Amino acid sequence: MSYQQLTEGKRYQISALLAQGCSPAAIATVVDVHRSTVYREMKRNSHNGVYQPEEAHARACARRVGASKYRVPEQTVMYVELTLSWRWSPEQISGVGKRIGMSVSHEWIYRHVTADKARGGKLYKALRQGHKRYRRGSNSKRSVIPEPRSIDERPAIVDTRERFGDWEVDTVLGKHGSGALVTLAERKSRMYLVRKVEAKRATDVRDAIIDMLKPYAAHVHTITADNGSEFVEHKAIAEALNTGVYFAHPYSSWERGLNENFNGLLRQYIPKGTDLRTITDEDVRQAEKQLNLRPRKCLGFRQPEVVFQEYLQAA
Repeated sequence: MSYQQLTEGKRYQISALLAQGCSPAAIATVVDVHRSTVYREMKRNSHNGVYQPEEAHARACARRVGASKYRVPEQTVMYVELTLSWRWSPEQISGVGKRIGMSVSHEWIYRHVTADKARGGKLYKALRQGHKRYRRGSNSKRSVIPEPRSIDERPAIVDTRERFGDWEVDTVLGKHGSGALVTLAERKSRMYLVRKVEAKRATDVRDAIIDMLKPYAAHVHTITADNGSEFVEHKAIAEALNTGVYFAHPYSSWERGLNENFNGLLRQYIPKGTDLRTITDEDVRQAEKQLNLRPRKCLGFRQPEVVFQEYLQAA
């Protein structure tokens, strides 16, 4: 089992499992992380012996932003991109960089190249053709989104959660080849929608999103997605719903933290690795219903479904 950073959704899973009396080792198995990750998470992000996922995630994000290893100086970035143009390998760039005071790991360089490719950049062409390490990268199979609108262009009001009608979208995969779940979360009311699709094809995802949000089209101001190839039909979605579709930065799941949170909770009803062919639409509807009827602390312990309906009626 590899060590990894926790998403907000996994932090909610940990909280729910702790409430059920599960041990850290058992939680690690369910959440699919190394047990040391769980022990470290509880030690670093509990407050007065109490683990609250929202507070834990906020503290983790603050540390991440403040950590010097995440702030690669602009001069070092320029050095990396220049030497890539000379066809140096990431290992060579890293080795020389440490000698000349521009320390950067070769792993960071691979991530930088992958993120650049997701944005439509060409740095990846400087790598040796067929480089296995790059081709196995977590985003190497992702399509470049045509003419994406960056989250940086998204209206600032979305960040405040003051407006009703700003949504986050994602997909949850079942066992290989058994389909996917398209999930949507409304940021202010915390309403969560789920729809099963036959495959993670862009056309299937497009149709599911439009169908789920069509009844609330007047209350769909923005949709925020990641850079997965299943969202290449974003223009059709934007046109059908008369809305703006924006894309989070690569490796920035916290920019869609609400949806990540709900997707983690959904695993309590539809565990990771489930063959979705054995899951009926009614099963999915029931899981969605249960999650929307859970009281949320951020809503004053009110239920998302109730709050969502109130906003609809008030609009």
